[in-house]
Amino acid sequence: MKRLIMFTAFVVPVLLTACGGNPKSTETTQTEATTETPEATISNTIVITASDQMKYDLTEIKVKAGEEVTLTLKNAGTMAKEAMGHNFVLLAQGADVAAFATEAMANKASDYIPTGSKAILVHTKLLGPGESDTITFTVPAGEYEFICSFPGHYGMMRGKVIAE
Repeated sequence: MKRLIMFTAFVVPVLLTACGGNPKSTETTQTEATTETPEATISNTIVITASDQMKYDLTEIKVKAGEEVTLTLKNAGTMAKEAMGHNFVLLAQGADVAAFATEAMANKASDYIPTGSKAILVHTKLLGPGESDTITFTVPAGEYEFICSFPGHYGMMRGKVIAE
């Protein structure tokens, strides 16, 4: 039963994305596929965008270690929050991402943020279309994973914060 729920939580958003959204020409899709992500520059003011294609526009964020970081997440999608909500969850070093995502999936009442989880360093609220949320945090030097904890999203919506 648990596998069926996990499968459904992942497949439904993927099918909704595949069946709807903005149609793109083949040329546009090919251009996007070959576009390289520029190397991240160090900045402690970050704006990251999430989309209905279950992607963040940034997958690597470099910040100055030990200094306050201001991060704004924007949901540029158009699908309803209940079907395609997005958040930004910065995880502690060494956190088991898959285990955390499974735990998060069971916490619908708290917008897929497990209460009291030691794996979470900081997170935004769950955003619907056109919404944004800003958070501030400080991290010591190291690499940290970030994900969207909405069910089924973490597989595609993830990246690293590198504090130097």
